Amino acid sequence: MVAPELVRAAQAGDRDALITLLREIEAHVYRTAYYILNNEQDALDASQEALLRIYTKINSYEEKALFKTWVQRIVTNICIDKFRKAKPTVSIDEHEMIFTAEHNVENEIMSGYLAKDIREAIDKLPDHHRSVVVLRYLQDFSYHEIAESLNLPLNTVKSYLFRARQQLQSLLQEYQKGGVRG
Repeated sequence: MVAPELVRAAQAGDRDALITLLREIEAHVYRTAYYILNNEQDALDASQEALLRIYTKINSYEEKALFKTWVQRIVTNICIDKFRKAKPTVSIDEHEMIFTAEHNVENEIMSGYLAKDIREAIDKLPDHHRSVVVLRYLQDFSYHEIAESLNLPLNTVKSYLFRARQQLQSLLQEYQKGGVRG
């Protein structure tokens, strides 16, 4: 969690505070971009673009929302723009996803499957469903934070998550039965 004092110092023109702030959020920004785009190079590009945008727009941040929500909105919008420009090629690697034990039953069920199968299943979700899954389960955002980050009504977020979980469950059951992938 980024200290509000650090954000205020960065907004006040303290260059060292701004650089410290960017370093603190760099890994979070990359991780989000990677899970949305599922491509290391695209994630690096999106992360760099997001950090540059945060650097240039830090003064536009208002404390109406949490700083992490503001950052998340920037990263997610950049990733969505990349999807709109050109649908990325899906590449599956052995990257393991970690679900924390703090989550509810949905995560307990999901964590029983192999990480590779989960990654493949998430990759097959429509973009809007993938975004809410990444924010909820991989970035640990609340429903309200997701709604604010994606500029969606709360009920739409809940609906997307419900449908995404159904799709994931169906895909993962198919994988367990040895269904066709790809």
